[in-house]
Formats: sequence, C-alpha cells, structure tokens
Amino acid sequence: MNWDIVEGNWKQFKGKVRARWGNLSDDHLEVIAGKRVALVGKLQEAYGITKGEAEQQIKRFEQLNKDYRPKS
Repeated sequence: MNWDIVEGNWKQFKGKVRARWGNLSDDHLEVIAGKRVALVGKLQEAYGITKGEAEQQIKRFEQLNKDYRPKS
C-alpha cells in the first residue's frame, strides 16, 4: 500500500479506516490525515495497545487493501 496515495486521497480512504477501527473519532481521523505514523499513534491512544500491536494491525489492514486505487 502506498501511503502517499492514501494521504492524497484521504477523504475517500478514511471510510475504510473508520470501518476497520470504529473507535477512531472524527478528530482522530483529521489528525491522521493519511499519515501512517499518525495512525499508529492514534490506534495506541484509542485502543490502549502497544506500538507493536498497532503496527501489526496496520500491516494486516495494508494486506487487505493492497490493491487500493483512488476513484477518479
């Protein structure tokens, strides 16, 4: 998954993030803004998990969405 593409198309992609991690608030999503590092931090905050667990969850999410292409 190319996070530069995700960041550039965040408005389209954040629904996928919200569907996967429902505890993330609108404020969290605004701060994340398509940045992987920010997602790690907000997952730790919202779910009370370690950085390693957040990284594992994101890696699984990336595998599931590896073919993501933004809508034109």
